[in-house]
Amino acid sequence: MKDYVLSLDQGTTSTRACVFDRAGKLLYKSQREIKQYYPSSGWVEHDPEEIFSSAVFVIKDVLEKNGLTAADIAAMGITNQRETVVVWEKATGKPVYNAVVWQCRRTALFMEKLKNSEKEAIIYSKTGLMCDAYFSASKIKWILDFVPDARERARKGELLAGTVDSFLLYRLSGLKVHSTDYTNASRTMLYNIHAMEWDKDLLSLFNVPEIMLPEVKPSGYDYGVTEKTLFGEEIPVCALAGDQQSALFGQKCWNKGDIKNTYGTGCFLLMNTGSVAVESTRGLVTSLAAGLTDKPDYVLEGSVFVGGAVVQWLRDEMKLISSAAESEKLARAVDDCGGVYFVPAFVGLGAPHWDQTARGLITGITRGTRREHIVRAALEAIAYQVFDVLHAMERDLKEDVTALNVDGGASANDFLMQFQADILFAEVRRPEIIETTALGAAYLAGLACGFFASEKEIKNTSDFNVFRPSVPEAKRREMLLGWEEAVARTKAR
Repeated sequence: MKDYVLSLDQGTTSTRACVFDRAGKLLYKSQREIKQYYPSSGWVEHDPEEIFSSAVFVIKDVLEKNGLTAADIAAMGITNQRETVVVWEKATGKPVYNAVVWQCRRTALFMEKLKNSEKEAIIYSKTGLMCDAYFSASKIKWILDFVPDARERARKGELLAGTVDSFLLYRLSGLKVHSTDYTNASRTMLYNIHAMEWDKDLLSLFNVPEIMLPEVKPSGYDYGVTEKTLFGEEIPVCALAGDQQSALFGQKCWNKGDIKNTYGTGCFLLMNTGSVAVESTRGLVTSLAAGLTDKPDYVLEGSVFVGGAVVQWLRDEMKLISSAAESEKLARAVDDCGGVYFVPAFVGLGAPHWDQTARGLITGITRGTRREHIVRAALEAIAYQVFDVLHAMERDLKEDVTALNVDGGASANDFLMQFQADILFAEVRRPEIIETTALGAAYLAGLACGFFASEKEIKNTSDFNVFRPSVPEAKRREMLLGWEEAVARTKAR
């Protein structure tokens, strides 16, 4: 009997395989780091062959070390870093260039020109995305423009392109399946999220031949099977989903108004807006949610550039703490921040400010300021930034948020989660399993293959720690005013 589902979570810094049971419990996992390449200032690349080999390794490793075989796995779901792109040979599956990573800024000037033209409104109306090098289209264009013969080979149908999920699927299936799901497609800037198809005007704008692109399917779908020789037996691949949408699904945010925040290096807030694609007037982007039908829900998304990274900065650069865990202990050692505010605008400010020139500052320092105050202010800054994005969502939707689902490494910090609840004046709900990105892919795959009978069956499979607001409203307003003043100083350059 096939008692397990497997998630392949291919992220920016590592690849993981996770095995879940029918209760949605994480039983086993294996992880392998992947190397980052920085060939020029602002450029970020990965080796696609290393991505593929790391995927094969962690799947084999998690099975072999736990006495499992491929025959024990009902289905596999793949979740991935979203906007990163690969271009490869159709006949061999070999990449023609390194993967251009979502963080890469090599196409920033090209996108800036589009942003300052009439094309900006067209792009947003079709894709829900801002004109930024962050997204995939300009990365594919760059590879075709600068790799010798690539554009001609693409025109002839000799090259394929896609996000990391589609590259992995192509290689794992033995070069048989070239597909992606609509969450990944919605982040490419080539996919019309209203018509649910590759958009010919956008393909023309970025000069990307449609013949290169994968077939777009629901996130939970029978995508085929892995090549038998890889793992001894075929494993059905029944889900593909971008990592943030997968986390949203793993948090069971299946209803309009449900919202989650992932606390990683940055923070990613996604809100399910149901069947309506909300056009933000406050710097948020619109994409598609993961689903199992041809009519998915839409999401609003806002990104915080520096979340958990500020704790890393305190540890690695400033040497104020020796570990991330120590930050919570020091924050609790003082009653408040002592009037200190920390705006970690190391690379500018993301949503809803979108100020690339802003730089970080610490304000309110006095002779009585201790390292505990600075550490506490850094943790509070993460929560304040999340508040700014969530408040923008509330204003776009004209609705108040009463509960926030959280996951990611920094969500393990109880002080941060309590402060988040206080400053949002809303419940913060942290699931027992914070590996919700992998869990979402497992749920999608399990539902698609019948491992789980229905969403109702898995609705109550997780326990939550709930943090409730405990700060008086007057104090909350005072703290928010202090934060607003600090952000204003950051932007006043």
